[in-house]
Formats: sequence, C-alpha cells, structure tokens
Amino acid sequence: MRPGIHPTYDLVAFRDRSTGDVVLTRSTLVERAAGESGTIEVDGATYPVVDVDVSSASHPFWTGKGRVLDSEGRVEAFQRRYGARAGGGRSS
Repeated sequence: MRPGIHPTYDLVAFRDRSTGDVVLTRSTLVERAAGESGTIEVDGATYPVVDVDVSSASHPFWTGKGRVLDSEGRVEAFQRRYGARAGGGRSS
C-alpha cells in the first residue's frame, strides 16, 4: 500500500438520534465525526461520534413496528386498473 493516500481507519461510535443507542465500530469517518458531533465516552475510553437518523434500534423493519402500505399487491392493483389484455403478449 502506498503511504499517505488512505484515510484513517479507527474506532468510531455511531449514535442513533431517536433512541440514543450507541454502536462502536471501525470506520474511515474519524475526522468528520470528531469535527461535527464531538466525542463520546464508552467503557472508559473516548471515541469520535457520528449521529445517525436510523439504525437497527429504530428502523421499523428491525423493530417489528412496520406497516403494510399496500395490502392488495401490485399485480392485483394493475389488473384492477388496466384489466387483463386479450392475447397476453407482444405482437410481432
């Protein structure tokens, strides 16, 4: 690897804004995190923190609180709107 061209890859804390949960992982966002959101202390050590809007702690898919928006399905809605065509294929 050439020296001096790669971003710093170090421990960064990602904090969910809606739940406050913190996940500690490695990332190249070290410089950006330290400048925007500051730092956070986790288990006695200080890490740069990145605030995120959605994480697995607040996403409807992972929490089981998701809603079904289309109860019929796309094919049935298309059939109802445009009807079934006779022949069913493209003309040559």
